[in-house]
Amino acid sequence: MAKYAIEVKDVSMKFNLSKEKVDSLKEYFIKFLKRQIKYNEFWALKHISFNVEKGDRVGVLGLNGAGKSTLLKVIAGVFKPTEGQVVRHGKIVPLLELGAGFDSQYTGRENIYLYSSVLGYSRSFVDSRFDDIVKFSELEEFIDVPIKNYSSGMKSRLGFSIATQVNPDILILDEVLSVGDAKFKKKSEAKIMGMFDSGVTVLFVSHSLAQVKRLCNKAIILEKVILWLPVT
Repeated sequence: MAKYAIEVKDVSMKFNLSKEKVDSLKEYFIKFLKRQIKYNEFWALKHISFNVEKGDRVGVLGLNGAGKSTLLKVIAGVFKPTEGQVVRHGKIVPLLELGAGFDSQYTGRENIYLYSSVLGYSRSFVDSRFDDIVKFSELEEFIDVPIKNYSSGMKSRLGFSIATQVNPDILILDEVLSVGDAKFKKKSEAKIMGMFDSGVTVLFVSHSLAQVKRLCNKAIILEKVILWLPVT
């Protein structure tokens, strides 16, 4: 049995940022064919290596632009690293951009099934959890309203309620505990804490040191190098 839930091995992530202002896809292709598109290389991550033991709850801290969200997306498999490798041991559920898979023309009810399919849930599983999802989101009165009429907070609450219906081996959290009003924040944090109790391994990005201290047993400071800190 593997000791580690996550192994990050010398990971670097490069983005090519266009120097040119391009207003349409047609214009882009014309400039591309004429070799008029030039790029700036931007390395969001460089030579990052660390291991996370099973059952650890690791907070990821750093200034804006340090690469925290990029790191979580690489670990979750959203991005393929330019260099290096990530090895995951166990089922992973990423709570990153909540509601990113919603269709604005569909109702909340329809989007529960749509977003669940994106997360890999079966229809029978969603049928069995549908009432729990709606109740937790506190959107009973709006569940048959098109998502385009939801506020950003309502969409995030629904996305959080859907995504937390399973008990994964590895949980990836990117600022998702800032969802909703104070009452819902408290409820969502309690939900996550309940998942912690099952022994899930957690990577958690937050700008709140107090929140990391409350929820995590270890922390990473991500800057030019990675620093491991015990959380006390």
